[in-house]
Amino acid sequence: MQSDDVIWSVIGHEFCSYKVKTVTQNFCRNEYNVTGLCTRQSCPLANSRYATVRENEGVLYLYMKTIERAHTPANMWEKIELSKDYSKALEQIDKELKYWPNFTIHKCKQRITKITQYLIKMRRIKLRQEPKLVGVKKKLDRREATRERKALSAAHLEKSIEKELIERLKSKAYGDAPLNVNESVWQSILDREKSGKEKELNVGAELDMEDDETDGEAEEEEMEEEWDAEGGEFVSDFSGDEDDDLDDELSDLEDVVDGRLGAEESDDDESDDDSSPEDQPPSKTVLGKRKTKPTAKAPPRKKLDKPGRRGPRVEVEIEREMESIPLTRSALANW
Repeated sequence: MQSDDVIWSVIGHEFCSYKVKTVTQNFCRNEYNVTGLCTRQSCPLANSRYATVRENEGVLYLYMKTIERAHTPANMWEKIELSKDYSKALEQIDKELKYWPNFTIHKCKQRITKITQYLIKMRRIKLRQEPKLVGVKKKLDRREATRERKALSAAHLEKSIEKELIERLKSKAYGDAPLNVNESVWQSILDREKSGKEKELNVGAELDMEDDETDGEAEEEEMEEEWDAEGGEFVSDFSGDEDDDLDDELSDLEDVVDGRLGAEESDDDESDDDSSPEDQPPSKTVLGKRKTKPTAKAPPRKKLDKPGRRGPRVEVEIEREMESIPLTRSALANW
């Protein structure tokens, strides 16, 4: 049979796993303690008749322990759900604990009041948009960093082994056809290495082209700096006076070409006139020489007023081809 005084004499004055000692008073960590203090009346172990209020996911429950169920610890506590209405919950406590000590009834009501207050406060906090605080697990982070470092070192080891195997395969240390080796594995490794070398060659060619361009630009800059240091100066091939002379020469050539075209047109007209002897009298000829009719000169073109020339004058010689005139009978007789 359970003896409350014996139990309290042991756990109250010697040792209790739920006791927390402080300078002022002792506290109890047992989840069924109604006050949280380590006292004779509040101890759930040293009282065979005990009641308390607990909360589970926002629902309040009344727990009661009686001496009749002391021989079955699994069924020791009777659980009764309380109403969400505060006043009805207090009425339930009065009804269930009707013949219990006043200290137990008062502490249960006090505990239900405190739990109801913090449940209301929790609902208000949930409605607010506040930043969520997340705990930093330093031990877990340190463990993950260690695993990552080990995995990285293992990857480096695998790469070094793979490189050594490739070198041995190239040197034919295993012969032309290595045994116990899948051919697709070796082929994939060789293809990967080949693609890597091609990329390196392409990158190297691009870098060489860029270096050549930069070297050419640097040489040009050095030449310009040396020329400036010696007092030299870069001048264009044609000066302003020479440009004016070239413009004059081009205009003279245009005049000559226009004159030649006009002369040719006039010669064609005269040949047409000579072909009709009835309209025109026979031309007089001298022995051994023929006189040509004067050609119609083209009207001179008006030249624009240009500044005086400073450079040398260029003379242009033009050769004209004379068309043969058909001889008439009178001309032959005179010949």
